[in-house]
Formats: sequence, C-alpha cells, structure tokens
Amino acid sequence: MIKKHWYKILAVGLILYTLWFGLMGDVPRKVVLNESIRNLYFHVPMWFGMILILGASAYHSIRYLIKPDMLHDTKADSTAKVGVLFSLLGMATGMVWAQYTWGAWWSGDPKQNTSAIAILIYLAYLVLRGSFNEEQQRARISAVYNIFAFACLVPLLFILPRLTDSLHPGNGGNPGFGAYDLDNRMRMVFYPAVIGWTLLGFWIASLRTRILTLEQKEHE
Repeated sequence: MIKKHWYKILAVGLILYTLWFGLMGDVPRKVVLNESIRNLYFHVPMWFGMILILGASAYHSIRYLIKPDMLHDTKADSTAKVGVLFSLLGMATGMVWAQYTWGAWWSGDPKQNTSAIAILIYLAYLVLRGSFNEEQQRARISAVYNIFAFACLVPLLFILPRLTDSLHPGNGGNPGFGAYDLDNRMRMVFYPAVIGWTLLGFWIASLRTRILTLEQKEHE
C-alpha cells in the first residue's frame, strides 16, 4: 500500500509541514515585506506546481495527437483543470501579497497582466472543450489548442514581464527572492512546499481522471 500511495502520503506530509512552519516558523524581518514574506511558501509553489501540471497536460495532448487514445485526452483535461485551479489560487495569493507590499490588490504590474492573460487562455480551453459534442473531434481540437496554450504560457510568464519595468521580484531588473531574501531558514520550507503542492495537484488530477474514466465506461 505504501509503495502504491507513497506520493500521496508524501504530499500530505509536506503540505502539513509547509502549513505549520510557513505560519509559525521564523522568517527574515525585511522592510516592506515583513510577515507577508510567508506568502512565498504558498504563492510561488502554487505557480511552480501550475507550470508543471500544465506541462503534463500539454504532454498528454501531444501523446493523444500521436496516438488517439481517449485516456490521454482525459488526462490532458484533468491536469489542465487542476492547473487552472492552481493558477487561480496563485493569482489570489499574489493579489493578497500585492495589497500588503504594493498597496493595491491589482496595480497593473506587467507580471500580473501577463499572468491574467495566461489564465484567460486556459479558461478559453475549458470553454472550447464544452463546445463540442463529438468525442474525437473535441479531443483532437482541444489537444491542438492545449499545446498552443502552453506555448503561450512560457513567454507570458517568463519572457515578456522581463522586458519592461516591474514591481515583481525577478522581473524588470528586480532581483529574485533567492538573491537577497531566501535564506537557509526559508529554503527548508520553500522547496518542500514546491514538491508538496505539485504532488497534491497531480493527486487531484489522478482522482479526476479516474472519475471521468468510470463515467465514460458507464456511458458506454
């Protein structure tokens, strides 16, 4: 049982570890950031998890186009929806952080704007899937769009915000957290948080895949 569910046990353990030390552990006392720096354990790992999960979704879409197996389409659908969930959570935690550090929930920062565009592209993917009744047609067109969406995600999050002035760390000439804030105390929580949130996302996606597979078998 442990061999089969090891990643689920690890995910729960790391999330509990992150919640406890993220809220109760010691953090650097930095000007402006103050206690809000604890959001680094939630906001950033959720974005990292989102990227990995959406990358897995694009991978399954590619697999479907190579070999039209509906299981690949189901996995692409499940991981995309979990990725969108993580993106919304990441956006929400980022807005909370922005309120306490930049003075506004939404300041029109380039990273905020491009992230919002990326989320809208993936929301359009979900709408697209719901607009087709024929199974194979839906899977094929959705797979092509999903690959396109992930190809847009990378420049929107990592390239375009770096080309202009930005308040966001790591963009517009600003140093990233690792350069001046992420000391050994925070690394002991940050990296486990990235692994924990990512594993949790894949766990949720696997559950949804199983549910959809059972529904398809029942329909057949």
